[in-house]
Amino acid sequence: MVRPRTFELVRYQDLSGVSGTGVVAEGCVFTDGSVALRWRGSNPATAVWPDLESVLAVHGHQGATEVRWLEYELSRGWAGARHLR
Repeated sequence: MVRPRTFELVRYQDLSGVSGTGVVAEGCVFTDGSVALRWRGSNPATAVWPDLESVLAVHGHQGATEVRWLEYELSRGWAGARHLR
């Protein structure tokens, strides 16, 4: 069974000077490919996108932001984060 996947957006360099660095947002990719994204920080906001590629095209900062997938094992609970690009 396919399930939604959760992730964090990790920014290594803040080209805009707005979001800062580190984990700047949390998100979920649904089974149809659409994405819900929640920004952290002093002005949090939530947006829905058609796909992850669209999120990265706008917020990827030319490769300065990475998707860090968060994997969950149902049988053992939290398994930790896995880093994928």
